[in-house]
Amino acid sequence: MPNTIADGTQFDVIPPHVIKALKATSHFLVEDARTARRFLSSLKIYDSIESLHFGILNKDTKPDQLDELMSPLMAGNYMGVISESGCPGVADPGSMAVQYAHKRHIQVVPLVGPSSILLALMASGLNGQRFAFNGYLPVDAKEAIKTIKELEKESIRKNQTQLFIETPYRNNQVFDHLLNALSPSTFLTIALDITGTTENIRTKSVSDWRDAKPTLPKVPSLFLFGQTN
Repeated sequence: MPNTIADGTQFDVIPPHVIKALKATSHFLVEDARTARRFLSSLKIYDSIESLHFGILNKDTKPDQLDELMSPLMAGNYMGVISESGCPGVADPGSMAVQYAHKRHIQVVPLVGPSSILLALMASGLNGQRFAFNGYLPVDAKEAIKTIKELEKESIRKNQTQLFIETPYRNNQVFDHLLNALSPSTFLTIALDITGTTENIRTKSVSDWRDAKPTLPKVPSLFLFGQTN
């Protein structure tokens, strides 16, 4: 079940049929119960949030914990997986629950919602036929630049758009690495605060970014680069 990407956008980005599915669900797997409760409470569809049940499914969850976590599903209840941001199973540990269900021949229903990865790609003007999401760059500067150069070679060889995310406080460091590592003719997209009030998505050549380099705000961001026709 999708979550919002930016605060206060639940009635803009969560479709009515998702709201309907949420009303029929009282058992959830989430990364953080506190933020999940806040999200569900903001929809104002439950008489009491206290009647809902939350299991924690995050990057630290072990496969041998799934039997217990998925027990409400095996008992015949609907069960929803909610990401901290955007769509579960996409750059998200929710895929563990989906694998568990498939192995037991239980129907999995994906629900429409915002994905910052796809929204950034849609607005970038870069190749949407071939693309790769790479998660986070290495924190070490030398390793980050090495990785960027390798991804750029792959991008040229395959005509492929490369995407990755970063924590807001490192936006400007990553921006510097990209401008230092990429070829001047490579096109770079910076997608800031997608679906939020300060959303800003711009694509320029690296050369143009270097000529007028902005300071990036500390907001959720995606970076994409590749070639254009």
